[in-house]
Amino acid sequence: MTATDLPLNTPSSVLNNVSFDDLPRLHHRFADINWQAPWLSHLNQLNYMSDAVKSLSEPHEQNHHSARDDQPIDIVADLLNNALLLRCDNAPEGLPTTKPTQDAQAQTLTFVSQNALPDGEAYEHFIATTGNIPTRDNLHDLFNGSIWLTFPKTKALLNYYHMLEIAAQGVGERRGRVRDTITIFDENGAVLVTADASIGEALIGFDWQASLVKPRAKWDDPKQMDRDAQAAVYIFGHALLEQLVQPRKPLCAHSIVIQVTQDFFALPLSERMDDLDNKMADYMDRLLSKDTVTPRQLAPLPILGVPHFWSENEHPAFYEDTHVFRSGRRKRP
Repeated sequence: MTATDLPLNTPSSVLNNVSFDDLPRLHHRFADINWQAPWLSHLNQLNYMSDAVKSLSEPHEQNHHSARDDQPIDIVADLLNNALLLRCDNAPEGLPTTKPTQDAQAQTLTFVSQNALPDGEAYEHFIATTGNIPTRDNLHDLFNGSIWLTFPKTKALLNYYHMLEIAAQGVGERRGRVRDTITIFDENGAVLVTADASIGEALIGFDWQASLVKPRAKWDDPKQMDRDAQAAVYIFGHALLEQLVQPRKPLCAHSIVIQVTQDFFALPLSERMDDLDNKMADYMDRLLSKDTVTPRQLAPLPILGVPHFWSENEHPAFYEDTHVFRSGRRKRP
C-alpha cells in the first residue's frame, strides 16, 4: 500500500498491531539508528517509529523484498502517515496543516511517494498547495518526517516563508538570505530552551564554559527529565539527525535560543514539544520577517557538547578541543 492509499480513518488500535512481516525491507542503514540516543528522545511517536523501523530493517528469511534506489516502495511514507494518525489521536485540533498563503489555502498534511512530485515543480510549492510531503525511502526523509510530526507548526511556518520568497523572487539558482536561513535551520537547526538567560547569552557569545560546562547541573537529562532543570537542547534539523546516526565530535548545529519560564520544565515531554512548537514558530516568524535576517543569526553549537548527549562530555577536557569549540566572535548583524 502506498502513502496515498493509506486510509485516514484507521484507528490506533489497528495501527498498534500492524504486522510488518510481509512488507519489503528497508535499507540496512536504517538498522544503524540508535533509537535510545538522547537527541532522538523528543521525537513524536518515537516508540512506534523505532519498532516499525527495526522490524522493517531486520532481514526475514521468508521475505526477499528489499528497498532499491531505482524502485521506490514508499515504506517510509506509510510509516509516517501511521505515526501522524497516532499523533492526532488525542489532539483536538486534528491533523496538522500547512500555513495558508495569499495563493494557497491551508492543506492537511500527508506523506506521499516522491513520485507524486510533478516534474519541474518546486518541492516547497508542492507541499504548500497540496499538503503532500514527497518522501523517499531513506534516512534523510525519515527524519524530515519525524520533525514534521514533532514540530508541525514550525515546519509549516518555514514552508510559508519559502512560498513568500518564491512569489517575490521566483525559483532561481540563488535562494537569497531568507531562504538560506530557512534551509540551514531546517537541515541543521537546534533550539536551546532555557529559563536562565545567562546560558543562552553565553552560547551566542561562544563561551562554552559558561553555557555548557559550569552550569551542567542546570541541564535537563533526556533520560530522566528534571522539573528543576533550566536548559535543554532539542534538534530540529533532519540532516543533522541523519548525520548523528554516526556521531562525530565536529558535528555542529545552527541554533536559536528561546527563553522560557521554569514552568516549561515541569511539563510532560509531549506538552513541552507542543509548547515549544508554538514558541519556535513565533520566534522564526519574527526572525524571518526582518530585512536583516541572515544565517549568521543562527548560533553555532557543537552538538555532542550538549550535556547528557555524549558520555565523553562529562569531562571538562572534552571542551578544550579548539578545533570544535572555537573562541571566535560573530559580528553583530
